Amino acid sequence: MRFRPYAWMPRPLKWLARAFTVLVVLGLVLAGVGVWTVRASFPQLAGELKVDGLTGKVTVYRDKTGIPHIYADSSDDLFLAQGYVHAQDRFFEMDFRRHVTAGRLSEMFGSATLVEDKVIRTMGWRKVAEAELPMLTEQTRRHLDSYAKGVNSWMDQHEGFTSKSLEYAVLKLTNFGYEPEPWTPVDSLSWLKAMAWDLRSNMADEIGRALAASRLPRERVEQLWPGYPFDTHQPIVAQGSVTRRGFDQDVEPGADTDQVDTGTGRPDTGALTRAAEALRAVPSLMGDPKGGNGIGSNSWVVGGKHTGSGKPLLANDPHLSANMPSVWYQAGLHCRTKSAECPFDVTGFTFSGVPGVIIGHNDKIAWGFTNLGPDVADLYLERVKDDSYLFMGDWKPLTTRIETIKVAGGDPVRLTVRETMHGPIVSDVMRDVKDTLPGAATAFQEKADAVALKWTALEPGRSADAIFALDAAQNWQEFRAAASRFDVPAQNLIYADTKGNIGYQAPGRIPVRTRGDGTWPVPGWTGEYSWQSTIPFDELPSVYNPPEGYIVTANNAAIDPERYPRMLTKDWAYGYRSQRILDRLQAELRKGKVDAEAMGEVQQDTHNGFAQFLVPKLMALKVAGASGDARDLLRTWDYSQGAGSSPAMYFNAVWRHLLIETFNDDLPENAWPTGGDRWFEVVRVMLDNPGDPFWDDARTSGTETRDDMLRRAMAMAYDELSTRLGPDVKAWRWGDLHALTLTNQTFGTSGIAPVEWLFNRGPLPVSGNDDAVNAAGWDVQEDYAVNWLPSMRMVVDLADLDRSQWINLTGASGHAFHDNYWDQAPLWAGGRTTPMLAREESIKKAARNTLILRP
Repeated sequence: MRFRPYAWMPRPLKWLARAFTVLVVLGLVLAGVGVWTVRASFPQLAGELKVDGLTGKVTVYRDKTGIPHIYADSSDDLFLAQGYVHAQDRFFEMDFRRHVTAGRLSEMFGSATLVEDKVIRTMGWRKVAEAELPMLTEQTRRHLDSYAKGVNSWMDQHEGFTSKSLEYAVLKLTNFGYEPEPWTPVDSLSWLKAMAWDLRSNMADEIGRALAASRLPRERVEQLWPGYPFDTHQPIVAQGSVTRRGFDQDVEPGADTDQVDTGTGRPDTGALTRAAEALRAVPSLMGDPKGGNGIGSNSWVVGGKHTGSGKPLLANDPHLSANMPSVWYQAGLHCRTKSAECPFDVTGFTFSGVPGVIIGHNDKIAWGFTNLGPDVADLYLERVKDDSYLFMGDWKPLTTRIETIKVAGGDPVRLTVRETMHGPIVSDVMRDVKDTLPGAATAFQEKADAVALKWTALEPGRSADAIFALDAAQNWQEFRAAASRFDVPAQNLIYADTKGNIGYQAPGRIPVRTRGDGTWPVPGWTGEYSWQSTIPFDELPSVYNPPEGYIVTANNAAIDPERYPRMLTKDWAYGYRSQRILDRLQAELRKGKVDAEAMGEVQQDTHNGFAQFLVPKLMALKVAGASGDARDLLRTWDYSQGAGSSPAMYFNAVWRHLLIETFNDDLPENAWPTGGDRWFEVVRVMLDNPGDPFWDDARTSGTETRDDMLRRAMAMAYDELSTRLGPDVKAWRWGDLHALTLTNQTFGTSGIAPVEWLFNRGPLPVSGNDDAVNAAGWDVQEDYAVNWLPSMRMVVDLADLDRSQWINLTGASGHAFHDNYWDQAPLWAGGRTTPMLAREESIKKAARNTLILRP
């Protein structure tokens, strides 16, 4: 008998029930379609697949986190399979990245991204990458070709938009005709330009100085960029040998720090403001989204004489943007039988879109990166008239080219790019930005009306060669040979090997200037500030097996300039993180040997290095009432900044308001403090000068001193936190406001709540601070929310590589709602790691899925 579910109901209720049922069924159908759409792009992780281009069988093992270990019999098959696997998990991210680096975002997202496209087209990242390809070794080009074949094999098998990624389904709502193109080797090379851009050294400081000088005399500007505290914060290379041969004694870089003098003691900043706005428009794919101060990375290596195993330990945690999915993709690339033709047995962190491993270890050596931060970019103020620019008294023709930017839903936009001998004129792309110094006289009685960018990454290089050379290197000599090819970005490279050796090498193309030190924009028309050459690789700082038995890098000064005659930069991080790591290591060594667990504990250190200077000043003041109750939180504080810490919440709120109230009134908005240890150093010096002019609030009629501003900051911090977190000061928690929301780079800020819900995750409470070792950065001008952080963590044990540990910020998958989309994020936030397996038997044992790829 047929079941009639509404037979017992009165007629009106029957109709209501039937209508409700229709709505429920419709909802379930839509939900089913949604689930199908979401899951349609999930990759096949087990069984067998045929992949065009392979010459032999490839095996892909994945553990519970979805991390692939790829085994092949040839390099061609290995990198082809890597391309296929990257595409399985992260193709939309790869497609988005190549549109960013080519200045083609508007093809995907319409006119909203025109500014970004104009800036990147002006710099010509894609054009430079195209010029690099023929310069690379035949072997590198072959690896890039194999990788591209793997990506394209996956694309051929996934033609419908629902089979590629959920993002394409959402994109179809506004750009129905979009279809991704086949992958090319240049797509991979272009990503290295994004890496170089986000790690481009002191350009933000160079712009900041010039903008600050629109309001302040030179000596007060210099006060905001103090010298590195070599007396208290040790540089990277403190002992050991330093190569000094071959220096040109006729050139003294850094001896001349001239700026453009306007006659008022202030540089012209109208064109600089246009340039600053333009450069800030470039999307940050790896680094600090605001291009601010403080971003960096940590790495250190401890030699065998200090470890229980007698073999080195190496730690690394690069500090980059809080992307969803993470910047990194973990993988293992293994030749079943190592040989000259297939020399790879490497495990580590890769970039989706780029073949090879960027940071990690192979069977013999391990390496890590932090940003060296040398001054490799200069801004040249230019005098331009019609189609010419002035140089040494002559008007030379500008080089021009036309870029056509396709715009989804609109007409193409033509962009004229102009270049001088110093590089592209970046101020052209923001012509409507107001001049911050209207009517100001310029140097030499004529206003500079354009700014050109000279940057080493805009010259073709061989960094792609370095990736594969690092992956295959077996000893210190081969490691250094690989590092010598790493043109941009210039990094601190640390090294360890299974024989017990440790080392440090600074690579990169670093200019030698005829005049000036790169800290200020300079006039292009005089010819006095040209780049003379680059520092030879053999003259860059390097140390091998230093007598102290350890090396620490955290974007601190590489070497004391009194020991090293070349000019690298004056804009280092100020050493608060690096010195804390050194102090922690030395404390561990006083107790005995260091092990991998201790290395991981140092990575989690949340100590605030500035609190020891500020807290005593706060405690010495007379403060009554509720502000005094809040201040009492600091009385027994140990300066740690765990997510559950009440004192850390209050201290950071005080710090935030102290910076805003002390400096915003003196500086243009583009130069306001955002955080970072430069401001630690600025305020540390000022704390001993209660009458420093910066303490005075220019907006009031009175004259404020240090104590006035400290009291104001404490009161404002209490008012803010009591409003946001309640009046019970002991219930405040640092992680309540210092939290991480993992935001998808494309649709995560769409402004459409359901779309953002699809792709974003969090928030997660986060420990640390922007210049703790556990560096979780935030912008004091905006909020306490985390916007850059340790993008991954790794500790490699050279005694037993299977005992190594790692963690990624999010997960292996780029597919929303996949089990591995953000499964590592809670572990990351809790300071935990997972095994970084390297041996095939261990990998097989841990495998949850095994996929066979066949020709």
